[in-house]
Amino acid sequence: MRIKYLLPLLLFPAASLRAAGAEGELSPFLGKPSLDIQQVFKGERFGNIVVTMKGTVLATWGTSHVRAKRSEDGGKTWGEEIVIARPGFQTGGLTVNETNGDIIAFVEDRHPPAPISIYRSSDDGKSWQKIETNIKPDPEGNAPSMHMNEHGITLRHGKHKGRLIRPSRFYAGKNDRSLWPKHYTNAIFSDDGGKSWQTSHPFPAKGTGEATLAELSDGTIYYNTRRHWAEEGANPRRRWTATSIDGGMSWKDMKFCEVLPDGPQNTNYGCMAGLTRLAVKGRDILIYSNCDSPGGRHHGTVWASFDGGKTWPVKRLVFAGAHGYSSITSGRPGTVTEGMIFHHFEGGPKGGSAVARFNLAWILEEGKSTGDGEVPAWVK
Repeated sequence: MRIKYLLPLLLFPAASLRAAGAEGELSPFLGKPSLDIQQVFKGERFGNIVVTMKGTVLATWGTSHVRAKRSEDGGKTWGEEIVIARPGFQTGGLTVNETNGDIIAFVEDRHPPAPISIYRSSDDGKSWQKIETNIKPDPEGNAPSMHMNEHGITLRHGKHKGRLIRPSRFYAGKNDRSLWPKHYTNAIFSDDGGKSWQTSHPFPAKGTGEATLAELSDGTIYYNTRRHWAEEGANPRRRWTATSIDGGMSWKDMKFCEVLPDGPQNTNYGCMAGLTRLAVKGRDILIYSNCDSPGGRHHGTVWASFDGGKTWPVKRLVFAGAHGYSSITSGRPGTVTEGMIFHHFEGGPKGGSAVARFNLAWILEEGKSTGDGEVPAWVK
């Protein structure tokens, strides 16, 4: 870690956590355009990625056991694998508590629905301990599953500031085609640092699974979900969105997002996507990741929105080869990650998983217009 980032953490650790969690300026994301891609894990599936309060990039992975790798230099190099749970099944939802720096990982015994365990790291992802927790059922009485929803967040605005929230889902018994019309996504949230969790109302559409969420600058929660089943006449091959103004308890204003693909377009099945909001004060810049292909999981691409998901005017290809499930996060002000975006996906040049590291300037440099709105003048 660079000296200018290390000294504040040593001298003023609490203040540094608050500073690192704050939202900063846009300019660091608009530096010299850059992209690099490197393999991180081998074999198996299911990745997630977050940036810790100290600016460590933390990627998780695995179906036989859940493990992590850390990068302390902004994603340039990666350390050795750290076991979170063995055995264990990766379920996504990795969540950084911006109040105290803890990191929470969710593990299921097998492909869900399955018993859920929660692990916590209080040393920046170096070691993990299983913690006792209680996850309450949703208002319909259904217990949530965690499997492969995008990472969680800490709310930064409004009366629910400090709340931990991550997407979740209801499997209706198992992942069987006959049960898809009963599946739905939702979210779990905690106001006591992860000791107990409440479950939100269902997303207002059935057939959904594997969701993403982000908090906008006014405290609204933007929710974006995969959908592999829909009622007659409703297209499940693009993404579905809604919002929450009550801290993630309920969802309204459901919309069909025609511009964002839900995986390959020759199937209704969809694909897990990534979503992050750049930590820019007063701006709602969202980055979405998925494969952008007529058939097959390849052509991993990112889209940018500058109005909190209302329009997505620009996209850019990250990797033309194999690209399956993905997770995406962005750098924190005051750390070595500031100004960067980190995209963890299944596939890449060597298989297993890869992390692409780039900035907003790279997306804009040769990004293609989607025809859905325009890049605002304040970005250029």
